[in-house]
Amino acid sequence: MSDLAILLVVILIFALLFRGPRTLPKLGGMFGRGVQQVRKEAAEITASKTEEPRPGA
Repeated sequence: MSDLAILLVVILIFALLFRGPRTLPKLGGMFGRGVQQVRKEAAEITASKTEEPRPGA
């Protein structure tokens, strides 16, 4: 397994131990919305950079 997969499994185990099984779906949803927001912002930044003309061009 990759390092990222191992890290995610360890985080999941700790979350299960400390927060309990009922709150894991809420935590997963919050994490998913956060990732979605980051991707959206990154796409907007990339789009704005491609629209701007290069100086001296």
